Amino acid sequence: MSYRIIGDSCMDLTEDMLNDRETFSTVPLTLQVDDASIRDDESFDQASFLRLIKSSSSGPRTACPAPHDFLEAFDAEADDIYVVTLTAKLSGTYNAACVARDMYYEQHGHRKNIGVINTNSGCAGETRMGMFVKELCEKGLPFQDIMKAAEKKVSELQTFFVLQDMETLRKTGRLSGTAARFATLLNIKPILFADGGEIKKFDTARSVEKALRRMCDVCVEKAKAFSEGPLSAAIVHCNCPERAEAVKAYLHKLADFRDISIAQARGVSTIYASDGGIVIAI
Repeated sequence: MSYRIIGDSCMDLTEDMLNDRETFSTVPLTLQVDDASIRDDESFDQASFLRLIKSSSSGPRTACPAPHDFLEAFDAEADDIYVVTLTAKLSGTYNAACVARDMYYEQHGHRKNIGVINTNSGCAGETRMGMFVKELCEKGLPFQDIMKAAEKKVSELQTFFVLQDMETLRKTGRLSGTAARFATLLNIKPILFADGGEIKKFDTARSVEKALRRMCDVCVEKAKAFSEGPLSAAIVHCNCPERAEAVKAYLHKLADFRDISIAQARGVSTIYASDGGIVIAI
């Protein structure tokens, strides 16, 4: 059976995924900074976007794709289609994809299987889920078995991130101005994680390096509780490739990893991770 994996644009694509466009495609969200509207697709310019965010007094916003955008993506030549989306608690992309699936069935019948996966995560979490679904497809598992395995993986997925810059959190109202200034003066770096589809603070550290190590230690420890064999991970970085490579090396010291992939943050992930941020998902 042929298959296709479709993500929203918060599924940051690794180099291998970018080179495998017969398997992977994405449906873009729209980014809004003041009066500027940016489509989060192949034309996205991260450097320009970061400058826009920095110069703006208000925080960036996102708009989810319309169901019609997903419906167009379903025309791909594939028997089985898997849609990997941002957490439904932070975005309407999951609902839009579900509406599009129902529209497709009404118009075309059940000529192909379409499964929509709410990752309860985003960024590296979506990347890891896209890779996981491909691994199962390559094993030749039936559609329903893959969907059950994906649902189980979502419940076990560990997504953590460390921020270098907290200005975006302040501008979007997720962190008060006083708290942001206090944290900056003390060089405090938050360690955040995805919990049931919401972003929560796990811990803090007094430097980026300490925060990254703490993040990796905890993420690996939690992931090991669900896996008896080698682990797999996805790392997404926002404008800091050397930092991502250092995190990859440290993860290899902590556990037996089958593979660790690195991707550059696209538009939505750039908002969440901020300049210099690192996100990992295992």
